[in-house]
Amino acid sequence: MLTLVVFLLCAASSVTASAKGGAAGPRLNNDQLYKFSYSTEVLVDRVRGSKEGSAGYRISSDVDVNLVWRDPSNKDDQLIQLAISNVRIEPASQRSKKKNVLHGSTAESLLGKTKLAALTKPFFLHLKNGKAKAFYSFWAEPATIKNLKRGLASLLQMQRTTGKVIENDVSGRCTVEYKEVKGQVTRTKVLDTCKTAETGFTTHSQVLGVGRKSSSVTTFTLEDGFIHSAVAEETHSLAVNSRRSAAAKVVSRQTLTLVGTEAGPLEAAGTDVAEVVKLIDAKLAAVGIIADEVKSKCKGCPTLFEHWQSEQKQLEPASLSKASAPRSFLALLQSIRKASKDEILKVLQSASKTSLPQVVDAVTSAQTTASLDAMIQFLNFTDAKGLVLQERFLYACGFASHPNERMLQVLLDISKGKIGSPDIKESTVIIMGALVHKLCQKGGCNLPAVVEVKKLILNGPDSTKVESEVQMYLLALKNSLLPEAIPIFTKYAESEVGAYSTIALTALQRYDFTLMTNEVKHTVNRIYHQNRRVYEKNVRAAAADVILSSNPSYMEVKNLLLSIGNLPHEMNKYMLSKIQDILHFQLPASDVVRHAMQDTISHNYDRFAKVGSSSAYSGFMAKSADVTSTYSLDILYSGSGILRRSNMNIYGASNGGLLHGLQVAIEAQGLESMIGATADEGEEDLESFAGMSALLFDVQLRPVTFFKGYSDLMSKMFSMTGDPMNVVKGLILLTDHSEVIQLQSGLKASAEFQGGLAIDISGGMEVSLWYRESKTSVNNRGALVVTGNVTVDMDFMRVGVEVSYETEASLDFITTVQFSEYPFLVCMQMDKTTFPFSESLSKYESISSGKSVASHKRKKQLVPGSEFPLHQENSNMCKKVFDSSW
Repeated sequence: MLTLVVFLLCAASSVTASAKGGAAGPRLNNDQLYKFSYSTEVLVDRVRGSKEGSAGYRISSDVDVNLVWRDPSNKDDQLIQLAISNVRIEPASQRSKKKNVLHGSTAESLLGKTKLAALTKPFFLHLKNGKAKAFYSFWAEPATIKNLKRGLASLLQMQRTTGKVIENDVSGRCTVEYKEVKGQVTRTKVLDTCKTAETGFTTHSQVLGVGRKSSSVTTFTLEDGFIHSAVAEETHSLAVNSRRSAAAKVVSRQTLTLVGTEAGPLEAAGTDVAEVVKLIDAKLAAVGIIADEVKSKCKGCPTLFEHWQSEQKQLEPASLSKASAPRSFLALLQSIRKASKDEILKVLQSASKTSLPQVVDAVTSAQTTASLDAMIQFLNFTDAKGLVLQERFLYACGFASHPNERMLQVLLDISKGKIGSPDIKESTVIIMGALVHKLCQKGGCNLPAVVEVKKLILNGPDSTKVESEVQMYLLALKNSLLPEAIPIFTKYAESEVGAYSTIALTALQRYDFTLMTNEVKHTVNRIYHQNRRVYEKNVRAAAADVILSSNPSYMEVKNLLLSIGNLPHEMNKYMLSKIQDILHFQLPASDVVRHAMQDTISHNYDRFAKVGSSSAYSGFMAKSADVTSTYSLDILYSGSGILRRSNMNIYGASNGGLLHGLQVAIEAQGLESMIGATADEGEEDLESFAGMSALLFDVQLRPVTFFKGYSDLMSKMFSMTGDPMNVVKGLILLTDHSEVIQLQSGLKASAEFQGGLAIDISGGMEVSLWYRESKTSVNNRGALVVTGNVTVDMDFMRVGVEVSYETEASLDFITTVQFSEYPFLVCMQMDKTTFPFSESLSKYESISSGKSVASHKRKKQLVPGSEFPLHQENSNMCKKVFDSSW
């Protein structure tokens, strides 16, 4: 009975197929030789480049196609032979003799006799119902030759019926959509679905990442059930999301045209394809139609050590503010990625003491097995004197573009071992939190190392009574952004230790507002309104930030407004500035704040005329079609006029993503005794302290302490030079995108986009009792280089395009407070210096003999400096400060 059902289903399907128009795919006639002309060309250029100006070449040939065997029971089950002849390699467009790298070359001189002979050796394609079932060639043939043959064979794969199917071809296993209209079939390949063995990597951040747009369309014209012509065009465009003019494209075209037919060989006898192939040539093998991996060999390239020797001067500290530093960093990074552990160790061991930290940045950023092994062997974490190099390694791990589980496991092993410096112990755990976040983003939350680290940091805060260790675990959880950490932050937000509360509240502010449960909201409102006990001002200010950034309700906002006037003097002014900033900058809470302010009880002159020095202000740093960059400055003073909290933030938004580029928070407490002032409520017994915390590219770093305790304060006050203390210094790999693009022609393109940043962030606090003046400064120096390369390297010829841009910039934020009289004079300045910006485009072609041609274009400009605007009150105050200083 079952056999009968199967038979009827098969019969029904065959009837349906024939009813739809007979042949499922291209069908060859017996005893006939089909003669085609075939060409494939590849072009690389900037996105808007023309064919005439592109780098590239065309491979042309004659192709003979004939039927070898057909299944007697299925006319669409065919074994086809293809033979390439008369191979020509020429420029893709007209070139002058000087610009034609192929001038005087022949296919044989370029490919060599062996490869040309392999290319012209016949190969076989098993087509069943228009789909490639098997591809037969010789195992010994070079991968590049087999791939070119696969590209030609893939052009014969086609179906006559409209619909979506999954096909295997040279590009991989892809979803393909067919449309048939009046003897013409269009095949559109959904390239995003293609699965291949070669995988690349990309930056986890949308803002720093690279976007790709791809299309692949093949148009078939049919005559008598067979292909008269097939024209395929495939385009891949890649662009840096934050600057889309930094973009490159690769275009691949194939054209197969029937030029005639003649009498051909007879169909071979045999019961199946395997038997027939074996009879033709026992050395033929089913090698698969999906492309083989091709690794290009660099002829005459310097070794890593030789490369390092040529670049080391650019990686000395004196060069770190120049674009040459990140440019050399990126070039060295590429060499490190191809090097062995021993080669990398040789460079680490030979680097000068001053350049070694930058080499550590580059080696760690390479993120290869060899580079990580070299770093583990080179660094001795039991030695407290190696703190600088150890921390540079840890920070480079935190900024890793595509970390894997092994990197996290290495840090976990380090944290379990003996560590010479407590600062390194803190940084190790804090950075592990950042790696957990990145691995979870990629779907690796259940990896064994991730599970172990999650358990460690989630249980950490309650596992110790040591204040520095509790802060360490809270900062690690802040980096991890684990939803499971929200109840922990909610608990520690109400801690009696102000540092715990501040970390917990600033961590809650990083989560999506949809994760803010009623319990979280009730807690932060209790803290702000002091329902259970008195809190420090900076803790209450942090609670207000969470409320206002978490989709606040009308009543929450109204209660905040009603509190203004009943808060400590400077906090009244801070909250007033915060509300006004939300309104003027159109932040998410603007509508509900505007609604609440329609009530005159909460919005009146008495509340909104409060004076003071504290402020909150947001503005635009840059605004373009590609990226929007905003800044915010929040300053909270104590009632005595001494800085309590300064918070500077820079955000970047692009391509639907948001990046917290920079946060520098300076906190000070317990300094009232220096000027004989009275501390605010709840802050009477605070220990003298000043420190800085930095968050860079979404990664929270270990905080830095300026001084702690009265004796430390006094000793440092008398030894203060006014020089800023370094917070972050080094080279960071921001953009990191690498992929192999398998073209349908059988050629391969490789795309590499990297962005390197040389950064130096420092900050300081200076207090002069003699002049009764305090000054805090945050200095940011940076040089950025972004390069993008798209290359097609086929042994005999290499073509490519490079797009790049670079800049050097500095941003200073200075707050001056004069407390010689009351009210205090406070002036805030945020200055951007004039900086250079340049873009370049290079196109190049070279052949194996060493002959090459290249073209270069460069555009430079100076971007004028400016002082970023703050509120009018600040401008008025700055005039008074500078007048009194004068």
